[in-house]
Amino acid sequence: MRTLRSQTHWMIALFGGFCLVAAAVTVAQRPELPAPVAATDAHELSTVFRGVAQKALPCVVTIETRQKARQIDVGGGDGVDPLERLFEADPRFREFFRQMPRQRQSPERSGMGSGFIVDSSGIIVTNNHVVADADEIVVRLQDGREFKGTDVRTDSRTDLAIIRIDAGEPLQALRFGDSDGIAVGDWVIAVGNPFGHELTVTSGIISAKGRGPGIAEREDFLQTDAAINPGNSGGPLLNLNGHVIGVNTAISSRSGGFDGIGFAVPGRMAWWVVQQLIAHDEVRRAFIGITIQPVTNDLASHLNLRVGEGAIVTQVFPKSPGSTAKLEPGDVVLLLDGKPVSGPRSLQGIVEQLEVDRSYTIEILRDGKRQKLPIVLKQMPDDYTLASIAGQDREESGREPEEDAVTVDDYGFKVRELTPEIAEQLGLDSEDGVVVSSVDSDGAAARVLSVGDVILKVSNRTIGSVADFNKGLADTNAEKGLFLFIKSGKVTRFAVIRKQD
Repeated sequence: MRTLRSQTHWMIALFGGFCLVAAAVTVAQRPELPAPVAATDAHELSTVFRGVAQKALPCVVTIETRQKARQIDVGGGDGVDPLERLFEADPRFREFFRQMPRQRQSPERSGMGSGFIVDSSGIIVTNNHVVADADEIVVRLQDGREFKGTDVRTDSRTDLAIIRIDAGEPLQALRFGDSDGIAVGDWVIAVGNPFGHELTVTSGIISAKGRGPGIAEREDFLQTDAAINPGNSGGPLLNLNGHVIGVNTAISSRSGGFDGIGFAVPGRMAWWVVQQLIAHDEVRRAFIGITIQPVTNDLASHLNLRVGEGAIVTQVFPKSPGSTAKLEPGDVVLLLDGKPVSGPRSLQGIVEQLEVDRSYTIEILRDGKRQKLPIVLKQMPDDYTLASIAGQDREESGREPEEDAVTVDDYGFKVRELTPEIAEQLGLDSEDGVVVSSVDSDGAAARVLSVGDVILKVSNRTIGSVADFNKGLADTNAEKGLFLFIKSGKVTRFAVIRKQD
């Protein structure tokens, strides 16, 4: 702070000196000040906002949901109340619990959210979490008319849903715009029902794109500082043409209210999901059957790629389209159907919207060479998630270093042969690779490796033994670091470890 203050005083003093010199200049020599344009620009922007609001408000709806009271069993699997078990030794409590009912009634629940009409027949877009598990849905239009929401179709992966109302006449509808063309800094307008205050309009800018805060399974969120609060969920995020470029979904908040960060499902993704729900009652996604990771700064230098160029295949699942196409761990997917890939979310977005049972060309980088492979995409199973097929656990064996362990001094870890006994302890179905037997907490490997991790490749050399590992070390470029393919529990990944200074 002191430095900043001293610099500020210096700038003020300099400005004051400049004013004294300027005073000696004749009026005729003074440069003309620019004409005030702020008021004109503000009025023009205000007119645009007003026009968008007038166009959007008749198309935005309030959604009220009710979940009926339900009977719930308060006993355990054996019909015994869990609290009763805590006091079962005291006969007084046993008598008390014996007189208590085994069934209780959960309270009726209600909720409120937003939505918007996308078809004059009465099709409304909202969030899945607004209407999920609702027994009754009431939709209220701007003019106060209320209708029963029916034919609910949801997609939990993107947290989107559609419902229908029958108004008996064509309704005004919003259209989707180009969310890909929206840029950081562009003005946007949010419409919804924050805290139950119906049909509220707020404005802001696009703060960022491509966000993945962990809210939904499929994420490529637009981030905005337009005020979004509880109740805004499902409402539209509009550009200055009045077109929907996002569906307001969530906020990042420490207070429970608006903290300046809101997230919206991009219009491109939302419109595709809506079309799928209308046509099929569900979203039919294509999939490859691989896990991938981004090309980070460390990995880019090893692969001779730019940071963020492509997506690295870390695992290929059996009997999947990726397996049939002969994809391998270590391949970098660069293009699919001619579309450039710029990371995992980019590839995921391209794949899911391609046609099922159709052949496409996938361009990869393998061992430094570009290759093109044909791949036939299949429909993603309903239960297909990374967690269900690969697991997210990261197991550690806790095994002490063995006498025959090999020490990698420059990187701070030791490895040893992966014997059948160790493979069984780690729950592995293969004895490929070498196992990490210890990691120096102060070494370079501490942020990358854990005891029990299995190293499958070093410098693109497949490892079957400690001898193979040592050969891989010999091929390592010390300046670029140690390039490893690692299996942690059931998850595989690539990483780079650099020597300690």
